[in-house]
Amino acid sequence: MKVAVLFSGGKDSSYAAFLAKKENYDVKCLITIESKNPYSFMFHTPSINCVKKQTEVMGLPLIYIKSKGEKEKELRELEKAIKKAVERYKIQGVVTGAIESVYQASRIQKICNKSEIECFNPLWQKNQFELLNELVKNRFKIIIVGVFAYPLDEKWLGRKINKKFIEDMKILDEKYKINPSGEGGEYESFVLNCPLFRKKLKIKSFKDNGEGNSWIRDIEVK
Repeated sequence: MKVAVLFSGGKDSSYAAFLAKKENYDVKCLITIESKNPYSFMFHTPSINCVKKQTEVMGLPLIYIKSKGEKEKELRELEKAIKKAVERYKIQGVVTGAIESVYQASRIQKICNKSEIECFNPLWQKNQFELLNELVKNRFKIIIVGVFAYPLDEKWLGRKINKKFIEDMKILDEKYKINPSGEGGEYESFVLNCPLFRKKLKIKSFKDNGEGNSWIRDIEVK
């Protein structure tokens, strides 16, 4: 089946693309929505401009649409992008990296129903520590580019998702009920390398902005 992957550059959408290819789905393109709203309910925003470099090393075409990020209205841009993928690449389904967000999954499903295509959520209801361990096992090189919850702070920016990260998240989960995979928006990630990439991306420069427990690392990659 020909599919498009809703792609943010973070760990979940990248791993969903990896699993789709592993299951022999024919990934024809990636779809990215750049939201101007840093608190978008639907879309990942930190370092979103860097997805273009990721798609280059993946060798896949990208449908990239900018959105003002207005709640619910931003879904129109997503619908527009999916329609483009149907027309241009004859896709029959859309793959998402949704894990627990009913808000996201239900709205994407509604758009897919309208376009008469399938919607696949390979990470849905997956144990989140299991997910993190699978990312490490499958050699995903991931860094943290945003934190948005106590007790996370600027020291977490740039951290790699590795065994030490997972152990630290277990402690935070027990003590503060922090969602271990950041599904509640506690943190955002960026993939520098994975089995889908032809070569590893490197950070060219970065700038940190924020205060308290809300920080973003804007990166440039090469």
